[in-house]
Amino acid sequence: MDEFSFLPAQAAPLGVAVPPARRLTHTLDDGRTVSALRFGDAEPVVTLLHGAGLNAHTWDTTILALGLPAIAVDLPGHGDSSWRDDADYSGTTNAASVAPAIAAWTSAPQVLVGQSLGGLTAAAVADTHPELVRELVVIDVTPGISSDGGARQIRDFFSGPTDWASREELVERALSFGFGGSPEAAARGVFHNSRVRDDGRVEWKHHFARIANRLAADPDAAAEAARRQAASTETLTAGGWEHLAGVRAPITLVRGERGYVTEADLEEFRTRVPAATVVEVAAGHNVQEDIPVELAALVRGIAAR
Repeated sequence: MDEFSFLPAQAAPLGVAVPPARRLTHTLDDGRTVSALRFGDAEPVVTLLHGAGLNAHTWDTTILALGLPAIAVDLPGHGDSSWRDDADYSGTTNAASVAPAIAAWTSAPQVLVGQSLGGLTAAAVADTHPELVRELVVIDVTPGISSDGGARQIRDFFSGPTDWASREELVERALSFGFGGSPEAAARGVFHNSRVRDDGRVEWKHHFARIANRLAADPDAAAEAARRQAASTETLTAGGWEHLAGVRAPITLVRGERGYVTEADLEEFRTRVPAATVVEVAAGHNVQEDIPVELAALVRGIAAR
């Protein structure tokens, strides 16, 4: 199996053909790489950024339903993109790596779609590189979102062992936390988000799992991380709102009814970004996995404007 082996089964219920798909790699000035998936041979119209702990393949079904040429990026520290030595994966820092890659892969402003951490990254890209973005879609995140609740659940999920005997063990863990949806979808997600080492053990591909495990095992490191997390949250909140205020392109916030954006978060967003459109959907935090066809229709409509 390769990373595109699942696409025919995902496309069949949609009644669509699988477009040409390939992996892209852009090398940054410091030697790190940003990786992505490109769907279709025509000029990309939509570029998508995933959330923390995920990877570009989280968008596969959405892109198949979308029917437009698109690029799905692996954020720094995720998928096939390089990890950072300083483990700084804030939206602002991510944007500095992602923007040059988008510029290299596209020649026209994109409908830039970002979910969770990808939404914060997308806002920073739209602010600092307006020439790359004609519409911004932010999915189930605001800069002031609490790190408790759902975000804590994600950290707890990834704070298990650093390696596993098989991918089946990871699938069982994902399902026990309520992640992945069906067993088939969970198995697909685990395949894309893990790798088999030379010793036969399986580990997560993204840096967040390594960080979460280290903090869970080291009380001193955990205390330091708590201090840094508090500082990071404050920085994200301030910087995130500033980025959104600086965006010149139209903004749409997609809020999952069962997601992480609370009523208080939504009220603050409406106050700070009054010109933005808010769309509420019947989904959890990972809207692209819960209702990919409906999300694709929304993004297609935005792209057609």
